[in-house]
Amino acid sequence: MDRDERIAREGVVTAVRDLDAQGLNRGTSGNVSVRFRDRLLITPSGLPTARMGPDDIVPLAFDGTHPDGLKPSSEWRFHRDILAARPEIGAVVHAHPIHCTAFALCGREIPAVHYMIAAFGGPNVRCAPYAPYGTAELSELALAALKDRNVCLLANHGMIAAGESLEKALWLAVELETLCWQYAVALQVGAPNILSDHEINGTVERFRGYGLNAVDKG
Repeated sequence: MDRDERIAREGVVTAVRDLDAQGLNRGTSGNVSVRFRDRLLITPSGLPTARMGPDDIVPLAFDGTHPDGLKPSSEWRFHRDILAARPEIGAVVHAHPIHCTAFALCGREIPAVHYMIAAFGGPNVRCAPYAPYGTAELSELALAALKDRNVCLLANHGMIAAGESLEKALWLAVELETLCWQYAVALQVGAPNILSDHEINGTVERFRGYGLNAVDKG
């Protein structure tokens, strides 16, 4: 393992611990991957984040093979398939935050109740239909829900955020949980106002130079 790979592995460990620290995940259910050279680096299966170190991160080839003795996350398929299908994506975050998952349990998409939804690429956040975890079917459904988007919900499961960098993917995950929380509270208050597709599409364009988008482009 050279220095660059160790730094990349350390970044994955830090990211998955950040999910716990920010309350987006608990236990061993979240997983993180990052594109590295001709493969991806992904969190292992069933290892608590407190015990996870750089040597536990699994190098996974795009054909699904990995070194003996290391077991990648059970959700490696959609991590691999997203990175294979979307060359602009550099990292994928999957977690089960409370409010995202609550809407996923109901199979509900998130409409344009706040202009920040534009950060996700369009006027809604889709919810992929249910499929068992770790399956090729779930991966296909997730890819469809992510068309022209960088986040989605997974019915009766959780959420996915995909970004150009690990920092961006984590930022998107936090923003999605925040939006779902706001929407959940608004539904208790009354009937949230939904912004038009025209308004959101204009905001998508303005967001191309906003926040981490500007950082990513130097």
